[in-house]
Amino acid sequence: MSRHAFNGAKLALLCADQILVYQRDDKPDIPWPALWDLPGGGREDGETPERCALRELDEEFGLVLDEARLTWGRCYPPRQPGYLPSWLFAGELHPAEIAAIRFGDEGQHWQLMSLADFLAHPQGIPHLQERLRDYLSEQDER
Repeated sequence: MSRHAFNGAKLALLCADQILVYQRDDKPDIPWPALWDLPGGGREDGETPERCALRELDEEFGLVLDEARLTWGRCYPPRQPGYLPSWLFAGELHPAEIAAIRFGDEGQHWQLMSLADFLAHPQGIPHLQERLRDYLSEQDER
């Protein structure tokens, strides 16, 4: 799929067996209100998928990572007709980076959640849980 036509990008950022997540605002006018989400968001100004995900990480968590820290990425087809594809990237965070998080004004709160808990959480965003399983299964194959 083209890297030029996409809607947005998300990040699965791991620290040991935990993943960085946040609970979305509980507003009826946004997608997935109050569910557990991954950092990331919509594309702006022709940016690449990597830049999109990393800009959103900076805006949402105050963390600045280099693109080289992204160790995996996949473009996913649109979930509905009329939408564009979206990306999921994965990488690792260090404990010092976790300690440096400055949570922005989107979402209720953040946490490190165990991978197993996020994958099974009834308030996890289902398609992100599926995509994280894709990443983890590929890592198991290595």
